[in-house]
Amino acid sequence: MKWLRNFGLFWYDFIIGDDWRVAAGVVIVVPLVYVAAHHGINAWWLLPIAVAALLAVSVGVEARRARSTRSTRRT
Repeated sequence: MKWLRNFGLFWYDFIIGDDWRVAAGVVIVVPLVYVAAHHGINAWWLLPIAVAALLAVSVGVEARRARSTRSTRRT
């Protein structure tokens, strides 16, 4: 049973990683683009925009967290 738990933890860490927002964004955007393409809408451009937006959000969250940690250590 321990290997099953470790297997699940590996996949959780691999998919979710440090920021759950990126994983949630991918889970939302990829099916959205698939459905759009299935209905004949040319929405390939949505994926690179979503990747850039998710990266910006993730970096912004980490920058705020680092600033907060740094300011807490100084006081």
